[in-house]
Amino acid sequence: MSYAFLFKYIIIGDTGVGKSCLLLQFTDKRFQPVHDLTIGVEFGARMITIEGKAIKLQIWDTAGQESFRSITRSYYRGAAGALLVYDITRRETFNHLTSWLEDARQHSSSNMVIMLIGNKSDLESRRDVKKEEGEAFAREHGLIFMETSAKTAANVEEAFINTAKQIYKNIQQGLFDVNNEANGIKIGPQQSITQPLGGGNGQSPQGGGGDSRCC
Repeated sequence: MSYAFLFKYIIIGDTGVGKSCLLLQFTDKRFQPVHDLTIGVEFGARMITIEGKAIKLQIWDTAGQESFRSITRSYYRGAAGALLVYDITRRETFNHLTSWLEDARQHSSSNMVIMLIGNKSDLESRRDVKKEEGEAFAREHGLIFMETSAKTAANVEEAFINTAKQIYKNIQQGLFDVNNEANGIKIGPQQSITQPLGGGNGQSPQGGGGDSRCC
């Protein structure tokens, strides 16, 4: 299927926060309650629509274990967007965000769009990190913020699509050199890059199911 642009994403964060489950929910509309630990990286892709333009998202899901950090760092290069994920029921995953963010900004383009995600919002009774804390961290570091549930699919669509909307807006404002694929953006076949500035709508059906413990 042809596309106007391809955006490369990377999903980062501690092990067990739900990175692989978010990817699976977004690409396959399903939830897998038991998921093996990601070894190195996993890959997924999906088409969305923004401002009437077909956008292909190429998404790299990285391992959260410290032993794989050097592999993860190599995937920051050439990424237009990053989803930085923590688990709202495990404060240590929130406390480690600063380290992940430093890594991301050191090894990526300065224009990479970063979405902060507090995952497992369905586990409200076990919440250990207030939503306001996530919002404050995002404000302090210039990130977009959302809470999601890979189990119920709440805000999963929006997290991936809103990141793409911001990347698309940045393209219109000339912040990305779209002819340099090191920025994580690839122009589709016969696509003109002179397009009107605007937001956009990414529309897709929603899905859900399953338990909430996965990595």
